[in-house]
Amino acid sequence: MIGIDLIKTSRMNRLIERFGEKALQKFLSSDEIYLVKNYKTASGFWAAKEACSKALGVGIGSECSFHDITIDKTPKGAPILKLSKKIIDNFKITDSSLSITHDGEYAIAVVAIESSTTNKV
Repeated sequence: MIGIDLIKTSRMNRLIERFGEKALQKFLSSDEIYLVKNYKTASGFWAAKEACSKALGVGIGSECSFHDITIDKTPKGAPILKLSKKIIDNFKITDSSLSITHDGEYAIAVVAIESSTTNKV
């Protein structure tokens, strides 16, 4: 399953300017906030969580909240997903991959998720 999301970074900048850290707390854990260097990083994290929820096929809502998805970094600085036990169990997740990129005014994230169930259309 694959999900992708794009966000204009100025949107995140306005949100942070208006609400400060409270804006970040709506979709990030304290550990994630520690990793955020600026509004562009925050935009990438937002896009990653949206892309993950899309890969799950549910979007952000009752089945998957922003706080069910955590972004971390490898020792070399690459972003990785950490999913809540609820998400892993409910969607039978076996593996995930995340890529985040920034270009000019935009942040883009792509998530690939593998599960032990096969959804055939």
